Amino acid sequence: MERRIRVLVAEDLEVLREHFCQLVKKEVDFELVGQASSGKEAYTIASREPLDVILMDIEMDVKHDGIIAAKRIIDEFPHIRIVFLTVHEDDETVFGAFEAGAIDYVLKTAASSEIMKSIRMAQKGISPIRPEIAYKIRNEFTRIRKNQANMFDAMSILSQLTPTEMEIIELLLKDQKVQEIAQTRQVELSTIKSQINVILKKFRKKRSKEVVKLLHELNVTHLFHKIKRNQ
Repeated sequence: MERRIRVLVAEDLEVLREHFCQLVKKEVDFELVGQASSGKEAYTIASREPLDVILMDIEMDVKHDGIIAAKRIIDEFPHIRIVFLTVHEDDETVFGAFEAGAIDYVLKTAASSEIMKSIRMAQKGISPIRPEIAYKIRNEFTRIRKNQANMFDAMSILSQLTPTEMEIIELLLKDQKVQEIAQTRQVELSTIKSQINVILKKFRKKRSKEVVKLLHELNVTHLFHKIKRNQ
């Protein structure tokens, strides 16, 4: 008979922790090594007990306590597989879990058989991508590709702006109004309006707020200052 899979259950709610522990105990090919109520406790057990898989809650002592503990555990004990248990399905939590090094991500409401199957697959190093997770990943890649295209476009436009246009954008980024920009640059209001219209045409936007929002969303304002200095 093959060696049993050594499992640690980490869950802060006692009733749920006991529930998952009982599920593990019922499986003939599993061995419940221990249980933890926090990420810190999970790390302590992992550092002294030989483990194969940790069934880890994401939210325990603090927000993302499980993710914080998982990063530390995987860094020091890379052979240990982490299967996250959570009630959250938001993109931030899903990507945070996989970024921490999780091999799987299972909802607490999933069928017991699915959770046990996840532990077995984790022990083998298999990371299944469920349809709902695959959907989130596809959306994230689409967002990244779109942002890359937008960034390339924005940088291309920024590199071709005149020093005057760059200065106006810098003032817009400081939340100055058109009237304030005219006063700062000591020129007629109509001149600033005309220059802003040229900027909008170059960015293919209708309002200056859209240009400011784009630069903030792409996080290129720091690059914008470098371009301005080099002109």
